[in-house]
Amino acid sequence: MLNDRTNILKEAAFHEVTKNILPYWMNNMVDNENGGFYGGIDFYGKLDPKASKGGVLNARILWTFSRAYNVLGDTKYLEMAKRAYQYLEKYFRDPEYNGIYWELDYTGKPINTQKYCYVQGFYIYGLTEYYRAANDASALEQADKVFHLLEKYARDKKQNGYFEAFARDWTVTDNVRISAKDLNENKTHNTHLHILEAYTNLYNVCKKPEYKEALDNLIVLLAEKFYNPENGHFKLFFDDDWNAKGELVSYGHDIETSWLLWEAILASGSDEMKEKYEPIVLHIVDVASRESFDADGGQYYEGNPRGVVDTDKHWWPQAEAVVGFINAYDITVNEKYLDYAAKSWQFIEDYFVDKERGEWHNKLTKDRKPIESEMRAGFWKCPYHNSRVCFELITRLSK
Repeated sequence: MLNDRTNILKEAAFHEVTKNILPYWMNNMVDNENGGFYGGIDFYGKLDPKASKGGVLNARILWTFSRAYNVLGDTKYLEMAKRAYQYLEKYFRDPEYNGIYWELDYTGKPINTQKYCYVQGFYIYGLTEYYRAANDASALEQADKVFHLLEKYARDKKQNGYFEAFARDWTVTDNVRISAKDLNENKTHNTHLHILEAYTNLYNVCKKPEYKEALDNLIVLLAEKFYNPENGHFKLFFDDDWNAKGELVSYGHDIETSWLLWEAILASGSDEMKEKYEPIVLHIVDVASRESFDADGGQYYEGNPRGVVDTDKHWWPQAEAVVGFINAYDITVNEKYLDYAAKSWQFIEDYFVDKERGEWHNKLTKDRKPIESEMRAGFWKCPYHNSRVCFELITRLSK
């Protein structure tokens, strides 16, 4: 019976990623006129060929198709990964100061040249996965260079942690928020989390001691500085001196961190960290299961210590919830987590997967109605979260 349940999930994930998500991006988002990939398609499938091109989106596309090849073995995915890699190297990488730009116009000219550490993390994440796929040493060399840039400029040598953003030449800048909804604070959970996943991949492909030191440091920071043991959530914003700012809770980031933190711990190979931080990982998931889910299985977007404040259901937290629950199941073999994962996946299939237009809806209201003003693909709406849940289900449940 258990094998039947896990096989159904695995087969559903395989079908979703190979028949919907990846084909959508290959058939609709390849920019044959200006190179790389288009920057936007609206809810109804109308392409905006002049939409700007984001570094986050393109680094995530690189990761997605590299991972697709590494999991599924089809060379058509490797060709897409090569396309993404070549475009990043030709247009996004700063030839003078290195790292990648935040945003280009549709022709490839830089619009925003700031060096946000968030996007540098995704760049490393994509480069290292591409190195695995293509065995291209230049990708690993570039990942190493960006690692050293982050360690040199972004890592706070006095009080630890990573600063949020810099000017193009890696000098200090006052505007560090990556989106209008973020606080303009210099140390954020979001950026630390995605540098963590980048360093995990980097250390997995190359066991340099300096990578391990940086990875271990980030594990401790997330588990002991960002995590709030009193409520099982992560603090999102800090100033330079580690004073917490605001009280917003991001439910999707909570459960995403639970499994990325555990993945980093496994990569590090520290039995001491496994023993110390396993209760934290499970606490995060247990709190999420109690506090952030609607009765229909969909995860709300944001809250605060007093409860839910944003009842919309965004695409990416649903994907991360499935992986968070499956990871907790891997750790404990407790079938309640498999139940949670299956319910979350069913919610995705029932309400987020767009069987008419393809891909996933970006955002739903509390009563599960798609919000038509949201992009189907764009600066933030990418194939990374929803393809990754499929890859995780395929690889984990194949074991």
